[in-house]
Amino acid sequence: MALDDRIPNNVDLNTDRRLQKALEQWQPKFLQWWMEMGPEGFQSKDVYLRTAVSVDRDGWATFEHVKMPDYRWGIFLTPEEGRRPVGFGDHPEVESFEEVPGEFRNPLRRLIVTQGDTEPASVEQQRLLGQTCPSLYDLRNLFQVNVEEGRHLWAMVYLLHRFFGRDGREEADEMLARRSGDPDKPRILETFNQPIKNWLSFFCFTMFTDRDGKFQLGALAESGFAPMRRTCQFMLTEEAHHLFVGETGITRVLRRSAQLAKENQGDVRKAGGIPIDMVQRYINYWFSYSLDLFGSEISSNSSDYFAMGLKGRFDEEKKYSDHTAREGFLEVPVVEDGRITIRQTPLRNAMNECLRDDYIKDCEAALRRWNRALEEEGSSERVTLPNRRFHRHIGEYAQHTFSTTGEILTGPDAAARITASLPSAEDEAYVASLMKPVTKPGAFANWIAPPKVGINAMPVDFEYVKL
Repeated sequence: MALDDRIPNNVDLNTDRRLQKALEQWQPKFLQWWMEMGPEGFQSKDVYLRTAVSVDRDGWATFEHVKMPDYRWGIFLTPEEGRRPVGFGDHPEVESFEEVPGEFRNPLRRLIVTQGDTEPASVEQQRLLGQTCPSLYDLRNLFQVNVEEGRHLWAMVYLLHRFFGRDGREEADEMLARRSGDPDKPRILETFNQPIKNWLSFFCFTMFTDRDGKFQLGALAESGFAPMRRTCQFMLTEEAHHLFVGETGITRVLRRSAQLAKENQGDVRKAGGIPIDMVQRYINYWFSYSLDLFGSEISSNSSDYFAMGLKGRFDEEKKYSDHTAREGFLEVPVVEDGRITIRQTPLRNAMNECLRDDYIKDCEAALRRWNRALEEEGSSERVTLPNRRFHRHIGEYAQHTFSTTGEILTGPDAAARITASLPSAEDEAYVASLMKPVTKPGAFANWIAPPKVGINAMPVDFEYVKL
C-alpha cells in the first residue's frame, strides 16, 4: 500500500524521508494503543464513518463502512494563499514563521503536547460505552468521535515529529504511554482523567469538554506558527461534529424526559427515563470540570503565549481591532478576606478568562436551545448553567466553596450543598441501570428520543454499524 493511502496527507510526506520514517515507526505503536485502549469489542465491526482523505470539498468527508483499525488517520493542513503576518502579540506585523524559533521552542512544545494529550485521553475515557449504546445511530456517532480524536492525535504528533526532533519523538511516545485515570501515569489535564461511565456523561462531555476543544483550537488557529495554525484550522472542521453529538444528545434526552413526564403524571423514573433535575446535576459536573481546562483566571503563561504570537484570542483576527493588548484591563472577580472583590487585571494576563468568557456565551446559546426543546414538549422545567465559580479545581476559585449561583459558602453544610448539586452515587446507579444496549436498526432506548434526521442523508434506521 502506498504511503499516501496508509497516511493520507497534504504535507508532502513522500518528499521528507526522515519524517516519513519517523511516522512509519510511530504508526504501529499507535495501532497497538488503539487496539488496547480504543472501543472495546467493536474493532472487527464495519462502521459507517466519515474519513478525511484530502482538504478539498470532495475529499475531506467521504462516507463508507470501514473497520476502525483500517481507518485512514491522515495529516492535513488547511491551505493558505500567500504568507500572512503573525497578527497579534509583540510583533503583529512580522511574517508568521514556518519553523520554530529557538526561544519559542519550549512553550510551543508545551502547547502542542497539552493539546495532543487530550485526544487519546478521551478515547480511553469512552472505550466501554459501545457496550451500552442506546442505538446504532448513537454507536456510530461515538465511533466517529473516537476515530477523529485519533486523527487529531496524529495532527499533533506530526508537528512534534516534524519540528522538534528527538524531543518531539519522545513526547509522541509519551502520549501513547499515559492512560486516563491511571494513578501512576495519568493524562496531563485532570478533566481527562474523569471516568465516563454512561451515555449521559458522554453527551455532556462532547457538549462541554469538546466545546473547550473548539475554543482552544480556535485560539491556536490564530497562531503565528503557520503549521500549527493550519493544522488546528482543519481540526476545527471535524470538532464541529463532536459538539453536534453532545448538544443534540442532551436535547434528545431532555425531550424524552419531558415526554415521559407528560405521559406518567411527572414520574419519569417510573417510565424508565432520566429526570431533568438529574440531567442538571450532570450538566453541573461536566461544565465545571470543563471550565478548569482554560486555566487560571490570571495567568502569566497566557500572557507569554500571546506576546510570542503563539496563541491568540478566539477569532482574534476577526473580532478585535487592537491585536497587541498592551493596554486595557479585564475585571476579574477574586476572593479577598472571604469576600468576592473585583481585580483590574491587565488584559494580557487575563487571556484565559477572555477565552472562558467566549466559551460560556457559546454554552449559554446551546442551553437556550435545550430549554426551547423543553418548552416545545410542554414542560415547565428548565436547565441552567452553574456559575463559573462553582466546583472549580484550578484558578482563583479552587480554594473556596461556591454555590451554583456563585456565592461563597461557609459552615459545616457547605460541602454537602455542593455534593447535592452533583451526580450522587444513587444517580450513577440509576443511570447505569438504564444503560442497556439497543442494536436493532431504527430502535432506540426508552430514555432518549430518536434524532430528526440520519447521518449523511441516510435514514434513521440505516445499519450504521454492522453487528
